[in-house]
Amino acid sequence: MPASIKRTFLSKPAKRIYLVLGGVLLLFFIVNNAVLPWYVNSGGIITVPNVVGKKYENIKALFDSLNLKLQLPDTVMDNQYPMGVVIRQNPNAEARVKRGRRIYVSISGGDILVTVPNIRGRTLRDAKFALERVNLKLGAIEYDFSDQYPQNTVIEQRVLQGRKIKRDLYVSVVVSQGTSSDKVSVPDLNQKNLAEAEKLLLSLGLKVGNITYVPSPELLPNTVVQQFPLSGDMVVLGQAVDLFVVQAIDKKKELFEN
Repeated sequence: MPASIKRTFLSKPAKRIYLVLGGVLLLFFIVNNAVLPWYVNSGGIITVPNVVGKKYENIKALFDSLNLKLQLPDTVMDNQYPMGVVIRQNPNAEARVKRGRRIYVSISGGDILVTVPNIRGRTLRDAKFALERVNLKLGAIEYDFSDQYPQNTVIEQRVLQGRKIKRDLYVSVVVSQGTSSDKVSVPDLNQKNLAEAEKLLLSLGLKVGNITYVPSPELLPNTVVQQFPLSGDMVVLGQAVDLFVVQAIDKKKELFEN
């Protein structure tokens, strides 16, 4: 053999190392591409259906048919979904799992309910705050006389104390106007002279409000022809009564115009 040609031979230990590395790589290839797929697919792969928004009682048969195990649900109070409807699932919809996999769901317990507080005897302001603290709202307000409750306090609530209702609902109330003795009936001032009408109002604890003058050739000047509040209306003491009064005729102006 010519001296210029050199041949390289691997030692026996090196050959063994290469053989071991090659075997490991081959084994990895076989396991990754053959053994694992076979193992995973041996039980079958299932695509998890979407059950959010469906009644829990209607999905049990579906999971049984897919050989998936439906875990007993936990209940969550929710105001978006009706009671008994699935609101969450794990694994999520479209996930690929093996047959027999457990599927966890949460179902709605219905709207969050709150307890109506007792607001009788409270001022309107306090009643409003008490309702808002439990996520309720003050509804329609009616007024009535009361010998038991002071003026501007709640004497009745339309939704009884202790009742469980949905959040954000309205609670209507009846508010005290005070005792009936705190109010007076507006007298009939029609056709009375302005001075006489004012005297009558003052004697009843009322007063003259705005005076609007209107022309009337048939009635004497300063005669009351209309009033507000009207005759017979019940008003609080100190209430002003607006009057419409016949305007006095300016004789000089009338002569000039003629």
